Amino acid sequence: MKQVNILSICGSGTVTSSMVASKLKDRLGERGYSVSATEAKPTEALNLAQSGRFDVIAHTSPLPQGDYGIPCVNAFACITGIGEDKFFDDMVQALKSVGK
Repeated sequence: MKQVNILSICGSGTVTSSMVASKLKDRLGERGYSVSATEAKPTEALNLAQSGRFDVIAHTSPLPQGDYGIPCVNAFACITGIGEDKFFDDMVQALKSVGK
């Protein structure tokens, strides 16, 4: 399995980001990834992304402007369930774009 570190962002940094992280662990696990996820608020996203610890960001809230240096994928589909398969395909593509 490929080890990946995902930064999961939602408005409060707790509830929705935890739900997204759980879904990422399950669904990407089916695709050969071992997922480690960290949940955070949008105001923390830029500093965390620039730390070099993460491969990709999954976000359900808008992110502040900035150079995150890693792919950012909108995870809103995980809340509604509509378009979830495309979201997971997009996550795999984002991970492949960073060599994972």
